[in-house]
Amino acid sequence: MDFKRMSPIVALYAVFLICISTKHGACDLDGNKSAILAIDASAQSGRKIPDTLFGIFFEEINHAGAGGIWAELVDNRGFEAGGQNTPSDFSPWVIIGNETTVLAGTDRTSPFKRNPVALRVHVNCDGDGCPSTGVGVYNPGFWGMNIEHGKGYKLILYIKSLGSINITVSLTTSDGLQTLATSNIVASASDVSNWIKVQLELFAIGSAPNGRLQLTTRKKGVFWLDQVSLMPMDTYMGHGFRKDLVSMLADLKPRFIRFPGGCYVEGERLWNAFRWKASIGPWEERPGHFGDVWNYWTDDGLGYFEFLQLAEDLGASPIWVINNGISHRDSVRTTNISPWVQDTLNSIEFARGDSNSTWGSIRASMGHPEPFQLNYMAIGNENCGMKFYRENYLKFYYAIKEAYPDIKLITNCDGSRSTLDHPADYYDFHTYTSARNMFSQKDYFNSASKSGPKAFVSEYAVTDSSAGTGSLLASLGEAAFLIGLENNSDIVEMASYAPLFVNANDRRWNPDAIVFNSAQMYGTPSYWMQHFFKESSGATLNPTWTLPDLSSQLAASAVTWKSSDHASYLKIKIVNIGSDSVNLKILVSGLTLAINSLSSSTTILTSSNMMDENSFSNPTKVVPQKSVLTDANTEMDVVISPHSLISFDLALAQTGYAADM
Repeated sequence: MDFKRMSPIVALYAVFLICISTKHGACDLDGNKSAILAIDASAQSGRKIPDTLFGIFFEEINHAGAGGIWAELVDNRGFEAGGQNTPSDFSPWVIIGNETTVLAGTDRTSPFKRNPVALRVHVNCDGDGCPSTGVGVYNPGFWGMNIEHGKGYKLILYIKSLGSINITVSLTTSDGLQTLATSNIVASASDVSNWIKVQLELFAIGSAPNGRLQLTTRKKGVFWLDQVSLMPMDTYMGHGFRKDLVSMLADLKPRFIRFPGGCYVEGERLWNAFRWKASIGPWEERPGHFGDVWNYWTDDGLGYFEFLQLAEDLGASPIWVINNGISHRDSVRTTNISPWVQDTLNSIEFARGDSNSTWGSIRASMGHPEPFQLNYMAIGNENCGMKFYRENYLKFYYAIKEAYPDIKLITNCDGSRSTLDHPADYYDFHTYTSARNMFSQKDYFNSASKSGPKAFVSEYAVTDSSAGTGSLLASLGEAAFLIGLENNSDIVEMASYAPLFVNANDRRWNPDAIVFNSAQMYGTPSYWMQHFFKESSGATLNPTWTLPDLSSQLAASAVTWKSSDHASYLKIKIVNIGSDSVNLKILVSGLTLAINSLSSSTTILTSSNMMDENSFSNPTKVVPQKSVLTDANTEMDVVISPHSLISFDLALAQTGYAADM
């Protein structure tokens, strides 16, 4: 029977009747072990998926930025983390020597007005009276510095002294016993009587995943240090990002990046909220701040400019989340919100303004004369229902729309079940739940209104005990949810997992997509699951039907997409969250191009136990496995393994009719 010339629904029932009448083993429909999946791949039935559907959400949480994607190796480089009242704690800096040979403490002698604290080092020993290795201070970085043999590192620091100096700068192992790179700072008293900037390049002759930076001397005297920075010379596109971690983001082909939070935007109190103006300009002059939601200090080397640069480097649209005068515990009255609105308008001018404009000129001075493509902004984060939110929102909305009518604005209020009482281009939707509930939410937007603002699912993840610290089961629930978003992409235009990163030494949220330390990283199954969707944005959604109804166990979608070399593919994705295999007959109708079985493939994400996870010791335990699909055709009998996500990628020939069934 020529199924490919039938409509999908007719073909579906035809096969169903044949299966019943012949009781053929390949289409045994006893119980819930078998099913038929029909796909209409005709051009007239397809619907274009928004170009922006899948992207990423970055929040400064779990040391995702400081000690994470921002490649700065020195923690508390400006000695400001202990506060501006001195003396203060200058951890994690540690004194090398004892109290009889060296003393160190903070004072307010920095050359930088916005961050006045510096470190004063008083050396009491001299020459042979000092330990042979010298005395001074060291910085262990963020739980160790990854020093790699043959790699180069750029050191910048500011120094002054009461006399001449001879300071050894070293990269060493964690115990300081093995030197991996070294150089010297030698200067006369007149040269360092005032603050000077020192720049050195260090090249490692050995490796240590938990190394440290040392500054030591055997010369008696007093010197001051400030803004001590150590960066790898090899960063992502030369813009200061840790190359291995950002490459993992690039591999997802994100269409947008939402930043910088999250709760990080709000702060527990407004005085500790992220302030974009304090995060731009020369890094030495940025005061840094204590993020009181996730409870750690950031030097703000990863600031507003760097986020915009990262979006550009990834080819992703930036989505700038602004503070609308509301934190977790306080809020600005609407009558007093005007300065906050103007601050937001200034931030847009910084991103989009001409290089001769007030704020655009600062961007240009930072090395980016051309404007950034900022077209999306979220007004607040999870603030709907909080005091003054709606009133403040309207002040921001109308001011931004008047100045920049093309910018799409996102409200925190959910419009999926009721009509919003205020204007918006998008409404924000967050969901954190169990794997089973996430699976069932694949149908959530089926009943959402197709008129009015579009949905932005900016945060989704499985977070209960079924997630572990990143389980296969969690990824399957999430994959089914994303299939539901594909099928409802006339309502949902953007979606992103949360959170992206966790430094294994500072897990403040669980689970996360990418786990790392100073030298290693791995993707959780939830990270690898997203690879199955990286071709969906801008693709064509093809209608699918299943018989019998196995919606409690299976989720499926089909998209047609083109690669960068203009090759066409039909990608069929299926999630089986159940404990039983499913014998599935796949029927594809409406193709006008032949299937090239030699270039077709299948990829599966599964494991022997649904709670399996990846780890530093076994980073590839649960990763996609790809193989050639030699029997690719418009009719295929396949087995969908229990607890699996599988895709069938059918390569379509440039010309010719679809292969015979």
